[in-house]
Amino acid sequence: MEDIILITGGARSGKSRFAENMAKESNKRVLYIATAISCDKDMKDRILKHKQSRPKDWKVLEKYKEFDEIKDLDGFKQWDVILLDCITLMVSNLLLESGLDFDTCNMLEVDNVEEYILNEIDKLLNVVKSEGKRLILVTNEVGMGLVPSYRLGNIFRDIAGRVNQYLAQRASEVYFTVSGIPMKIK
Repeated sequence: MEDIILITGGARSGKSRFAENMAKESNKRVLYIATAISCDKDMKDRILKHKQSRPKDWKVLEKYKEFDEIKDLDGFKQWDVILLDCITLMVSNLLLESGLDFDTCNMLEVDNVEEYILNEIDKLLNVVKSEGKRLILVTNEVGMGLVPSYRLGNIFRDIAGRVNQYLAQRASEVYFTVSGIPMKIK
């Protein structure tokens, strides 16, 4: 089992704050991978608030794919902890980037996109394992809400749920956050 910590919970459950505090308390050098894309005014505001909450000495990388390239970054060897926030935004980005028409595509095309997403996750896990880094991952728990009324929402929920299960199996620790309170579940 790799040194992977998965932190999940609902929207505004405190999972990012918990992950950031865990990274800070490690007293190690942190590489923060932000997967959000600044696509509208509200997202820009959320990104700004996240930036303001992070320590200034953390290296920040805005990236949601091609994680095998991070080992080639200047200074990669010096970072002990990699904090990625968040997996579900990464999944969203890769789904939308696929160019599929989710109203008309067939399930084989969806399966191919899911395989691509899992390959991107494996690139990150392989780098972490080969370089002996600690990985803290933030993700949204997507299976406790309403069933989406549109096809893309269902596809996203299903893929994100399976990705979360995959990561939870690989993780050495898993936390679930509710109302700012983390609970260790693995």
